[in-house]
Amino acid sequence: MPRKKPFSNKQKKKQLQVKRERKRGDTGSGPSSRNASVERGGERQSDTSDSETTDVRRINPQPFSRDARYDPNRFRLHFEKESKEEVEKRKKLAQEKVLQPVSEKELEVDINDIYPPDKALGFPRRPSWNYDMTRENLLRKEEKSYREYLNDLHSRNPPGSLSHFEHNLETWRQLWRVLEMSDVILLIADIRHPVLQFPPAMYRYITGELQKQMVLVLNKADLCPPPLVIAWKHYMTSQFPHLHIVCFTSHPGQPYSTVLQKKRMRRKADWNNAGGPIDILKACQEITAGRVDLTSWEQKIQRDAVAERLDGERTDEGAESVLLEHQSDSALEMSSPSQELYKDGVLTLGCIGFPNVGKSSIINSLVGRKVVSVSRTPGHTKYFQTYYLTPTVKLCDCPGLVFPSRVNKQLQILAGIYPVSQLQEPYTSVGYLCERTPFLSVLKLKHPSLLLSWTAWDVCEAWAERRGYKTAKAARNDVYRAANSLLRLAVDGRLCLCLRPPGYSCLREHWENHPDLPEIMALQGRTTEEEGTGERDDEEDGESSTEPEEERDRDADDDEDGDDEDEGFGHSKCKDDKPPGFNVNMYNVLRENECE
Repeated sequence: MPRKKPFSNKQKKKQLQVKRERKRGDTGSGPSSRNASVERGGERQSDTSDSETTDVRRINPQPFSRDARYDPNRFRLHFEKESKEEVEKRKKLAQEKVLQPVSEKELEVDINDIYPPDKALGFPRRPSWNYDMTRENLLRKEEKSYREYLNDLHSRNPPGSLSHFEHNLETWRQLWRVLEMSDVILLIADIRHPVLQFPPAMYRYITGELQKQMVLVLNKADLCPPPLVIAWKHYMTSQFPHLHIVCFTSHPGQPYSTVLQKKRMRRKADWNNAGGPIDILKACQEITAGRVDLTSWEQKIQRDAVAERLDGERTDEGAESVLLEHQSDSALEMSSPSQELYKDGVLTLGCIGFPNVGKSSIINSLVGRKVVSVSRTPGHTKYFQTYYLTPTVKLCDCPGLVFPSRVNKQLQILAGIYPVSQLQEPYTSVGYLCERTPFLSVLKLKHPSLLLSWTAWDVCEAWAERRGYKTAKAARNDVYRAANSLLRLAVDGRLCLCLRPPGYSCLREHWENHPDLPEIMALQGRTTEEEGTGERDDEEDGESSTEPEEERDRDADDDEDGDDEDEGFGHSKCKDDKPPGFNVNMYNVLRENECE
C-alpha cells in the first residue's frame, strides 16, 4: 500500500487551530473575555452579527497560549464574508479586462465621495448608562444599540455598496474607552490616502459632542512628494477648520531605493530619528494653552535629538521614565466620560486610526524606544494599554478600526486595511494598482504571451516568472503568490500609489512652488542627491543569495514584529534581472514628471 503523504508544518498548525476553536465553541474569544458564549447565554455573538442572514468572516486568527494575560483574538478583525460567486466573477474579470491607464483626474478623491453625508456612515456610539446598572445589563444594552446601528446602516446602503468595515463590537468598545479617557485625540492617517482614513462623523463627534480637540497626524510623509503633502494639508484644513494637522515619518531620509529592497530601516531600529514629534508637541501646547506643564516632554525630545546626533548613543534615562499600564475590563466598562480635562495636570493623548496607518510606530517614536510591537498586518494591536511618556503626558493606544465607507474595496486593500494573506481574490486589486502606476517601467516585466495588451492576470503571471514563484505540484507560475507579493509592495510603499486632493492637477505648479516646501523636505530628510542608498541598505541587511527561496519569501503576515520586514526579496538574486543603478523614482511612480 502507498504511504500517506506526511502533513506539512502549516497543515499541522491549521489542524491544531481548528481543534482549539472547536473546544472553545468557535466563539473567537477566550474564557476571560466578555465575548465568551457562556457569559452571553448562547452561542451566537452579537459582536459579529447585524442580522440573522449576515455571514461574517473572522480575519487573522492568533494561537492561544496557556499563560496569556489576554485573549489574542478578542480584537480580531471581523468583516462581512464575500460570496463565492462574487469572488469568481472578479477573478474572471481580472483574466479578461485589458488594463488602461487612468487619467490624472481620476487620482483626485473628494472626502464626500468616500463618506457621503446622506448615507449615515457614522460609527456606533456607546448608549447612555448609570451606576445603578449591572455589568450584564450594560453589556446587553451596548449589544442592542450596536445591532440597531448596523440595521440602520444597511437599510440606507444597498448590498455591495459598503466597503469592508469592522463588525467586532469588542473593538468598538475600545474606541469608546479611549475617547472617554483622552483629552486630545490623535487620529493617525496615511498621507498617501488620508481621506480614506478620516471619518467626518468622528471629527464632528469629538469636536462637537465631546468638546475635545483633535490632531490629524499625516503619517508616512516620506512616501509622498513634498508638493502633494502640502496640498493634502491645505485640503484637510479647508474641509475641517478646527482640525490641527501635523506631518510625521518614522523613517526620514531612508527611502526605498529599489522596488525589491527588503527594508528601509536600519538593522538596529532607532526610534529617536523620527520626524514630527516636535510638531505634535507644538500642537498640544497650542491646545492646552499653558494648562498643562509640557516642559518635561519638550526636554525629552531635546535629549532624544542630542542622543541621535551623538551617533545614536543614548542613556536609559528616557527608557526608565516610561511607565506602562494595562487597563482591566472592569476599570474600562463602568467608567463614565471624564468632564474634567487635564485631570491632575496630566495630558492624555488618545491614538486612534485605521489598521496599518502606523499608530504603534508613532508611539514608539514618541517614547524613543520600542514599547509596542509593530506589524504591517491589520489588526496587530491586540489590547488596550497606556504609556506615561513623561509625568505629565500619557498615551493611550487603541486597536485599529475600519469605519464604514463607500470606498472601492480594491483601494481599501491597497491601503493595507485588509490583510493581504487573507484575500481570496487579489487579482482585481493588482489591476487597480497597475492602472494607476507605471508598473511596466518599475517592475521591468515581460508579457507572458508577447502581446501588447495586459490584464491583471498577465501582470501576476509575469511577476511570478520574474521572481521564480512556482506551484509545488505542477511547477506552473504561482499567480496567487505573485499577486500577494505585488500588493505587499504597494502597502509598504515600494510601489507607491498616492491619491491627490480635488483640483491638484490644475494647481500643481502652485504646490510645487509653495513656501512651505523646504520645511516638508527637511521633515522627510530629502536631499537633492540620494544615490548609493540602495547599496548601503543592501549591506546593512546582510542578505545572502544562498538563503533558501522558501525562507526569504516567507509570508510577511507571520512576522509579529515585521512592520519593515517584508515577505523577503533577495537583492543578490535580482542583480541580473535589472540594470545597474535601477532606482524607483517616487515622482515617476506618481507620474509627476509627465507632461500634460
